[in-house]
Amino acid sequence: MLITDREHGLARVFSRSTELSDNIGERVSKIISDVRIGGDAALFGYTAKFDGFEVTAENIEVTKEMLDKAYSEVSDELLGALRRAKTNIEKYHRKQLLDFELAESAPDGNTGYMIRPVERAGIYVPGGKASYPSSVLMAAVPACVAGVSDIIMCTPGTSPLTLVAAAECGVSRIFGIGGAQAIAAMAYGTESVPKSDVICGPGNMYVAEAKKQIFGAAGIDMIAGPSEILIVADGSADPEFVAADLLSQAEHDETAMSILVTTDKALAEKVSAEVTRQLALLPKKAIAEKSIDDFGTIILADSPEECVEISNAVAPEHLELCVEDPEALLPLVRNAGAVFMGHWSPEPLGDYYAGTNHVLPNCGTARFFSALGVNNFVKRISLIQYGKSGLYSAADDIIALAEAEGLSAHANSVRVRLKEKK
Repeated sequence: MLITDREHGLARVFSRSTELSDNIGERVSKIISDVRIGGDAALFGYTAKFDGFEVTAENIEVTKEMLDKAYSEVSDELLGALRRAKTNIEKYHRKQLLDFELAESAPDGNTGYMIRPVERAGIYVPGGKASYPSSVLMAAVPACVAGVSDIIMCTPGTSPLTLVAAAECGVSRIFGIGGAQAIAAMAYGTESVPKSDVICGPGNMYVAEAKKQIFGAAGIDMIAGPSEILIVADGSADPEFVAADLLSQAEHDETAMSILVTTDKALAEKVSAEVTRQLALLPKKAIAEKSIDDFGTIILADSPEECVEISNAVAPEHLELCVEDPEALLPLVRNAGAVFMGHWSPEPLGDYYAGTNHVLPNCGTARFFSALGVNNFVKRISLIQYGKSGLYSAADDIIALAEAEGLSAHANSVRVRLKEKK
């Protein structure tokens, strides 16, 4: 891994976004337009072109027989692990539920909100280079907790464990399609795929760009791109642990990014050597090696505080605080998708089991996006309830503000109710 200073390290990190965005927008825009106008015909055509298999109205949807077969191919051990992870994820997301609220906010005036789920949620699960049943749990479980009655899923391929995860989470319908064309289908609807109110889930840069472009036709959780991890480590960190955690993201795909920020030059050199050693042992060595060669970066900083400053500038998807006292640094953290605290909280703990969501903002969007959660599947509807005396006491202010904006009908809507007062 490249060991460098703050300036050159950040320049290398930020170069990834520029490289990945070139020419993507126009290509995705055409795919979306074609699917919106052409429906199934365009959807099937792009699936054949990009994914290399023929989809028809008869085989696009996963059948009950296919689900039964998938269950028969999943071991009891794997099914048990899946169900235990689902339980943890459900427990965590139930904490995010908001209750109905209507309370006095002024004399004779109440305000509040009520929560309503969307009617249909579309979840996207990657399935090109690998299968991700854990992503099914992370998208479908919050939707179920939110009370969504109809959950559809698009995923390329038919991995048995992915299909079983969908069935376990109450997904209504599963479609064997992927890419930007699947996002367009869920956003606008086709003859085979129903239109969704919100679309959530991770994906590659084409999926991320498609979600960005269809926003408005449907809601989205975030614009997420290739995976990334940033580790802040001090001299107490184990180089073997740190290297393993860096590679846990590098193996996702060639554009994943792994960053170590440390004040300890000796640790940096040991981690770099350990990454090289562990790389040689990985089944996905070619992918991870490309990621490390292109984007793997070790940045040397002058203090723990500067380490966190650098992290905040990157706004990483996954932030590990591999330091002796992670709680001391936590108040300095402003931008991160998820924070893993201490030497025994590796990133895969959040990916699979702790219960927190692994669908996280990346490519710097952790500055303004949050992890996928229940809030992505509900609407908070405002409630206003004033009595006569409450409106009378506020009337002069409302009328003055409305007339200042030149909206006389707004003012009159209040004024006509003041006859009795006059």
